[in-house]
Amino acid sequence: MKSKSMRKVACMALALAGSLMLAACASTGGEKLTMNTNGKKGILVISFGTSYPETRAVTIDACEQKIAEAFPEYEVRRAFTSHIIIGILDKRDGIHVDAPAEALEKMYKEGFSEVLIQPLHIIPGEEYTGEVLAVARRYSGKFEKIAIGSPILSTTENYWKAVDAVSAQLPSLGTGEAVVLMGHGTEHPANCAYAAFQYMLARKGLPVYVGTVEGYPALDDVIDLLHRDHISKVTLMPFMVVAGDHATNDMAGDEDDSWKSILTKEGFTVDVYLHGLGENSIIQNMYIDNLHSAEVINE
Repeated sequence: MKSKSMRKVACMALALAGSLMLAACASTGGEKLTMNTNGKKGILVISFGTSYPETRAVTIDACEQKIAEAFPEYEVRRAFTSHIIIGILDKRDGIHVDAPAEALEKMYKEGFSEVLIQPLHIIPGEEYTGEVLAVARRYSGKFEKIAIGSPILSTTENYWKAVDAVSAQLPSLGTGEAVVLMGHGTEHPANCAYAAFQYMLARKGLPVYVGTVEGYPALDDVIDLLHRDHISKVTLMPFMVVAGDHATNDMAGDEDDSWKSILTKEGFTVDVYLHGLGENSIIQNMYIDNLHSAEVINE
């Protein structure tokens, strides 16, 4: 009886093990995961991307170069979250940039065992949660270590660093003069980061107002505050990593619906600062600090 019982337990254990193996294969599309453990290290820098080569060189390229210098033992790779920009570059310039999943798949097949991911995104919105964090989690079983650094507006410490970064690029401002930052904005709950950042700028006593293209606060909200505070001259400044299409056209363009044109019609004198945050050395160093404190991803 004892022998029969032991055989029965052994059979059940084998069946359970088989079920778990099948479940693991099913969870990865039928592919059996083999974790890379050979010590090859890489950093994947993920940004929204841009189709403007000039601003890409001084922002995304510059950030990647700074990261490569700080982590010489790591191979630095690139991915964009904007499939539209990936398509434009591919068709117009013959340049292929990987999407995050494509880049991680290549790194896995090339034998990387440790991958650090640094998003260049401003807030942890949909691009970050859906195109960066979610993809990293799907690949967590393929690498011995996969970790992710935070976006710019994440921890309280990072908010204050971002305030310092903006302060460092402010023009000399007199009475009745202010800076208006253009953020992208989103319907994602992370959009509240812009209002939190506005509060911290105010705590520092800086005459800087935050608006967004696709979220809250909108330009109309900013204009109300400018009139309330008797501002007569503003400098428009992108609160984006690259000074791309939004900054060039929506913010500084000559069309009637650009922020520059609207503010001019409202009676303000308008200057433009057309440089992305990726050019700011404080922001570049933030990405390096965030990589040093990157959080290990668990599936």
